[in-house]
Amino acid sequence: MSQSNFSRFFLLAVAIFGAAFSASAAERRFAFTYEATTAPKGTVELENWVTWRHTDAGSGDDSEVFRFRHELEFGVTDRLQVGLYLLDWQYDDKATDKKSEWLSSGVEVIYNLTNPTTDFIGSAIYGEVLFGHDSLKVEGKLLLQKNFGPVRIVYNAIVESEWEGEEFGNFSEENGELAQTLAVSWDVNKSFSVGAEMLHEIELPDWAEASDSVVYAGPNASVRFGRFFATATALFQLTDVDGEPDTQVRLITGIHF
Repeated sequence: MSQSNFSRFFLLAVAIFGAAFSASAAERRFAFTYEATTAPKGTVELENWVTWRHTDAGSGDDSEVFRFRHELEFGVTDRLQVGLYLLDWQYDDKATDKKSEWLSSGVEVIYNLTNPTTDFIGSAIYGEVLFGHDSLKVEGKLLLQKNFGPVRIVYNAIVESEWEGEEFGNFSEENGELAQTLAVSWDVNKSFSVGAEMLHEIELPDWAEASDSVVYAGPNASVRFGRFFATATALFQLTDVDGEPDTQVRLITGIHF
């Protein structure tokens, strides 16, 4: 990350985290991993995401992209949660055409099956559909979680299929991806937790031969006060796969109504 972009991201993070101490929060302890629990019935939450991705081009011409998501989440029942992706967009300072670009909108559904504290293991199923002007993506996840007092261990198994073309509905390319995440969090107190996340991805062009595996890992932290939360994770590529981001930093903030 260039010094100027790092400074902007750092100041944004400080401002949002600082706001947590005067605002009031829902729980989300990880930025790349979904917990198996769902929002209580009748609740509404607004989430805002920003993800910075840095890719080393090897010639000094590094790529830096900021991706944003604005989402509304609803607790339909005590087990069913529905999220509306109002807007996914990105800013690429080196783009030759549009530096800011709408990527997609969509919906996610999470259904909780078992409780991570009272049952042997907590579990939930997750479904997501995203549509862009020239793409359609469908994603499914199995969410597993176990709580041991202040410690939470969470695992996600992920399968994704994406169709792309010159315009929506006229798709000429289909690609798949298998992924998994593992996350651990420790509640230092009721308002602050620290932990780590790991992400493993395998792309499957045309659902045929698998591309190289990409593995990321890094620390995370989360603050929660009343109706407000802020969670950040920094992932660093442990493998050496060209063309994939070397660093991914994601900050998620949310307010619960």
